[in-house]
Order: sequence, then structure tokens, then C-alpha cells
Amino acid sequence: MQTHAQGDAQSWAPHAEASVPPSAGSPYGGHAHQAAASHGGAPDPRIAGYDLAAEAAHRSADASGTGPEPGPTGPTGPTSPASPASPASPTNPTGPGPQAPGGPAETPAHPSTTSATTATTAVSSPTPEHQTPAQGTRICALCHAGTVTGDGYCENCGHAQPRERDHMERELPGVAAVTDRGRRHHRNEDFFAVAEGALPDGSPAVLAIVCDGVSSASRPDDASAAASGVAARTLLAALPGGTHPQRAMHEAILAAAKSVNALAAAPNQAQQHDPYRQQNAPACTFVGAVVGGGLLVIGWVGDSRAYWVPDDRSAPAVRLTEDDSWAAQMVANNLMSEAEAYADDRAHAITGWLGADAYELEPHTASFKPDGPGVVVVCTDGLWNYAEAAEQLAAVLPEDAHDRPLHSARTLVAHALTGGGHDNVTVAVMPFPAPPGRAGSA
Repeated sequence: MQTHAQGDAQSWAPHAEASVPPSAGSPYGGHAHQAAASHGGAPDPRIAGYDLAAEAAHRSADASGTGPEPGPTGPTGPTSPASPASPASPTNPTGPGPQAPGGPAETPAHPSTTSATTATTAVSSPTPEHQTPAQGTRICALCHAGTVTGDGYCENCGHAQPRERDHMERELPGVAAVTDRGRRHHRNEDFFAVAEGALPDGSPAVLAIVCDGVSSASRPDDASAAASGVAARTLLAALPGGTHPQRAMHEAILAAAKSVNALAAAPNQAQQHDPYRQQNAPACTFVGAVVGGGLLVIGWVGDSRAYWVPDDRSAPAVRLTEDDSWAAQMVANNLMSEAEAYADDRAHAITGWLGADAYELEPHTASFKPDGPGVVVVCTDGLWNYAEAAEQLAAVLPEDAHDRPLHSARTLVAHALTGGGHDNVTVAVMPFPAPPGRAGSA
């Protein structure tokens, strides 16, 4: 039987508002239903981090053995750090070294994260084995000699090609996010969406959604992509119409849950081609943040987290979320100390998630009015397993995080990879307050 940990996030930060405000008569319900019912529709150009139509096309091609491994591409895909204004360009990271807290930016990666799209470069050697390949031919990103077959393997060295989803980055004015496959997992089951919207008065609202696919579930990568994209679109539709951001976040979580539930009813064509996929319903965790109008709103289900780190590092950093997990439940019920609970093998078993087999969906939301500037860090457990306490995370976060969010997100990801990278890791960094201008821009 699945249980749900109860958390009071409002107790961790001053000026918190606990209840979910009413919808203020906005026509939000229709937007939520549309977003939830069709998570694979046309991507919203305002949202970076997902392109579900392209994802579905890649997945279909992979299932039939006629295309590469699935990965988010297209007009809303994440950009490389060298060209943040070009959403069609995937990133090509370099390998990380040991990262000291607040040190120089390093783009975390591993040998397999070089984008396969760079492998189409023509080679002008006169030898027959290095003749310029025909247009559209994929060259192996590892040996740079063999061509890549339809199932994503090199005919020369036999290695599987890296997928764009293995490492992605995106930066907008007011938010930056990085996700990485890590060093142990065979694929990246995390996903994120970041976007700029507007409040009714035209002031900017910036949002970030981070989702962690449940590895023991079927299609966890699809679940995280669907949930993050639908939640972002739902928020962008609700906020300009006057819906309170906390109410909008609540409805966005419900819409995201519907999109993940729909995956359970859809035929899984790729099942027979992926021995790693299990048969239970797709599932993922969820954490999101909205910054705008002097307000910080957080929403979550599962064990993905949000932290507040003030610019004034003499003030304490705080965790804004309470995990839906076995360990958190034991501590909340005074059955075990925190040290005892997190030392148990069952510590990270989640008690809340988005998915058709969730016992009961209980979205958690909270709103805050911070006393001063700072940054919000939303992340999966791939990061916080290496910096669990708020003060530990603040020690790793560069002191100029408010001005350089992408550098800071890379630093946090590098910290997790240097620590072992046992899981996928995804981090979004959002300065508070939101920077002025560009409200509602693409």
C-alpha cells in the first residue's frame, strides 16, 4: 500500500503562504484539460526543454529499427552553452574535472555525451575508408570511422551512439537548467522545461519544471518528458489570465499527472526493443518553481527538491520541500531519527509520484515572499544525494549564482558527477527576483 508523506514546507522560510488560492475565475480548466489530454501536441515555442512530437517520432523510428535512439530535438530543444539563443542546437559538453565549490564553470560530461549530431562532419582524406560520406550519413562519434546503422550502432567499432538527451542545457533570462545521464545509468530518465511567461500586469514570470522518471517503471523517460512539458504549458496558459501562481502550480501538477496516466494506456511499441523497460505503469517525480511578482511558488510530488539560497550567504539556506519518501515518513511520525531513517535501505523509496498506479495524488504547493535576493535551486535526487542539507548545497553553489545561473547549474551537476554520478542529475537555477523585461518573450 502506498502512503504519502505530509510536509509543511511553509515552516522552513519566512512569509510563507500555505493555502492554495482560488482560481479567481480564470478559464484555466479548459487549458488544463487540453494540455493533459494531448501531451504530444505541437510544442509551445515559449518553453525550452521538450519537444514531445519529435520525441514520439524518434521513439517510433527506434521501435521499428529505422532511426536513432530517441532524444528531444526540434525548435524547442535545449541549446548549447555557446549559443543560448538558438534553441535548435544541442549541447556538446566537455569532460569534467574535480569541481571546488564556487570554482570555474565546467560542463559535466562523460565520453558518451558528445552529441551524435556532430558526427556528420565530412572527412576529406583521400583514402577509400575515409571518403566523404553521402549526405545524411551518420559517422560514429567514438571511432570517427564507421557509419551508424538505423539501430544506432557503429558498423566499424560496434558501439552504441550517444543520445542528445544524455546531456542537455538551456539558459533563458532568469533561469538555467542542465541535465546529465550520470556515470552509471544507461540512459537519462530525467527531463526539464524552463520558460518565460507573463503575469496579468505584464511583468515577467519565470518557471522551471524538473521531473525524475521512476526507473522501476515502464517508459520513465517518456513520463518525465510528458509531465514537464504539460506542466510548463499549463502554467503559461494560466498565469496571464489572473490565476494565482500557487493555484496555477496545483493545476499544473494535476495536468502533468493526467499526461503520465495517459502513457499507461498507450501502446508501448518500444517495449520489445528495450530489455531495461519494465511492465508497470510509467511514473515520475515532479518539482516546479515560478518566480514573478515578488512571489516564489513551489510545487512538488515525490523526492525531487527545491532549495532557497540567499545572496547574503551569512543568512541560512533552506530546503523548501519535504520528500514523499519512506525516510521522510519515518521521521515525520517520530518513528526514527533522521540519521537512522536515511541509513536504512528503504530510505529513498518514494511514497508519492505521478503515474496511473499512484495510490492517491497529493500535490504539495507553497508560496513565499523572500526578504531579499537569492536563487532557487530545483533538482532531482541525482544532485541532492551528494549535497543533501541546504548548507551543503549552498557551499557548492557559486557565490555569483544570481548573476550566472547556467555556470551555477553546471557547477552543481559537475559536483554530482565528481562524487560518483550514480544517478541521472538535473538542476535548474532561478534568480529571485526575476530579471525585468522580456515578459512573455519566446
